[in-house]
Amino acid sequence: MNFTEHQLTFDTKGHTIHNNQAFSPSDEWLVYDTRNQDGGIGSTEAIEMVSLQTGEIRSLYKTEHQTEFGPGVGAATFSPVKNRVLFIHGIRNANQQKPYDFDRRTGVAIDTDQPGKAIFLDARDVTPPFTPGALRGGTHAHYWSADGQWISFTYNDYPINQLSKTNPAVKDLRVVGVMAPLGKVNVADDGSLENNSGELFSVVVTKATENPKPGSDEIDKAFDEGWIGSDGYVKPDGTRQKRAIAFQGNVRNKAGKTVTEIFVADLPDDLTQAADNQPLEGTEATRPNPPKGVTQRRITFTEHGAEGPRHWLRTPPDGSVIGFLAKDAAGTIQLFGVSPNGGAIRQLTQQPFSIQTTFNFSPDGRWVAYAADNSVFVTEVATGEFKRLTPRSSDDAKPRNGIVWSNKGNMIGYNRYVTTEKGRFLQLFVLK
Repeated sequence: MNFTEHQLTFDTKGHTIHNNQAFSPSDEWLVYDTRNQDGGIGSTEAIEMVSLQTGEIRSLYKTEHQTEFGPGVGAATFSPVKNRVLFIHGIRNANQQKPYDFDRRTGVAIDTDQPGKAIFLDARDVTPPFTPGALRGGTHAHYWSADGQWISFTYNDYPINQLSKTNPAVKDLRVVGVMAPLGKVNVADDGSLENNSGELFSVVVTKATENPKPGSDEIDKAFDEGWIGSDGYVKPDGTRQKRAIAFQGNVRNKAGKTVTEIFVADLPDDLTQAADNQPLEGTEATRPNPPKGVTQRRITFTEHGAEGPRHWLRTPPDGSVIGFLAKDAAGTIQLFGVSPNGGAIRQLTQQPFSIQTTFNFSPDGRWVAYAADNSVFVTEVATGEFKRLTPRSSDDAKPRNGIVWSNKGNMIGYNRYVTTEKGRFLQLFVLK
């Protein structure tokens, strides 16, 4: 496995790659937003893509009336099956009084042959009575299923956040949701730009509670999820669970300390049916509920839980193992894996320096890529043998963000800061 590093972008602005699905289906383009640092989506106005062959840059979308308070765009991903890019878009009426926030954003898509034409995928309705299939807050860090049909995300709720300001017993808890092609969702347009209709049907699929019981499987946060396998995973009885999400959940241990454990949500084919007395859309005093048939399971029971840099859970295509970061006995951040069915945890990387970034499995499942010791590395999953792909760099030029495989598995994309006379800018690099 021999790669050479190429710098793709050179202009004097940021080029932030998302942590997954940044390559177009044909691997001709790499999509990014124009942030020059982590965070800062609310003040970012543009989504662009760059040709991996020629370096040509194409503008895909620019916000209208952009200010430091919003609306803002960022965290762009390509559909794995068509030339459609999905990204976070702040609520269009954002201003100093109502700025971009966790509960004020939605998922907007662009077809690359129609730049600038926004397609709202998840419906938003913050005006009671709420609408089943619409959410009432903000979706974030969208991740397409392998067939390009369903999309997962993390979610924060606007009505509950507003309620928490007057009722300290209530908190807006981050959860995980999905949207699926189960019918367009129409929301009345009141002219405020707060609400929008959506092409897909959106629901929350995890349960959280303000006060998890110590020693229980209750959580007060579900976050940084990933689809399990390209076609789900095989259960112990030999049947296949076609759609499932692995996510991180914050539990309380018996001493009352917060620990991040690994959970699985198994999803039914039909997300439109509510469980008894648990409306999908929630109420003014309660958050949205998972549909009938969703099951939430905790699959790790550890002392310290997932640790290290922020990362999203990832699996190889066969869905046999869920990867997550944690510290080994020496305190080094390594990649570990656990079956979606639970059981023993396996250490997948064995190296003397901590993983510094998100990670991703190669399309054939053989390798996992990440940055460590200021270099891009790959480890062979079966053997744990690791290989440094780029020379060790200085701290200010180390690989950042992404570490994303191309769809054919012959390229890896990521960011580095490059310092020039005009400043220090996040540029896109690719290993070919």
